[in-house]
Amino acid sequence: MKKDIILCGVGGQGILSIATIIGEAAMNENLYIKQAEVHGMSQRGGDVQSNLRISSQPIASDLIPRGAADVIISMEPMEALRYVPYLSPEGWVITSSVPFKNIPNYPDIEAVEAELAKIPHVVCIDIEQLAKDNSVPRSANVILLGAAQQALGIDHDKLEAAIRRVFARKGEEVVEANIRALEIGRDKGE
Repeated sequence: MKKDIILCGVGGQGILSIATIIGEAAMNENLYIKQAEVHGMSQRGGDVQSNLRISSQPIASDLIPRGAADVIISMEPMEALRYVPYLSPEGWVITSSVPFKNIPNYPDIEAVEAELAKIPHVVCIDIEQLAKDNSVPRSANVILLGAAQQALGIDHDKLEAAIRRVFARKGEEVVEANIRALEIGRDKGE
């Protein structure tokens, strides 16, 4: 098993929480894992990106080379496009469809959508609306993770167990909201 995953978005959207959940699930499967993170300007609203490499064999580097990512999980459509050069020809992009316009010259959303449509394997979901409609407004990132579950090749129950461990200290209500979000995403991703 080998998966090279790029997680990207804007500060405060929960990218690093997704990385923690995936990493927890992988470690509990006794897989090797390497991670590298970039926090743009280390503030809410700055670019956040994480390279996450998971394998049943030892991993030499924590950085994913261009053209090698199996999955790009993006909380924001323009950020997904930023990392497309790293996507393998068979790779998947799983992204939120709603832009986070944190810059004055954010590109026209129709142009962004047209570029995403050129990618052979793309899932584009309005995770924010799904989160609101299902009363899990703080778990949009976990909805996106659920949508990416098949592309990641990690069993749903492994991700659910990781969510239980990662969020346990925040209480059962937070755990259950995130498990529900994972299921919502899984259903939309299929």
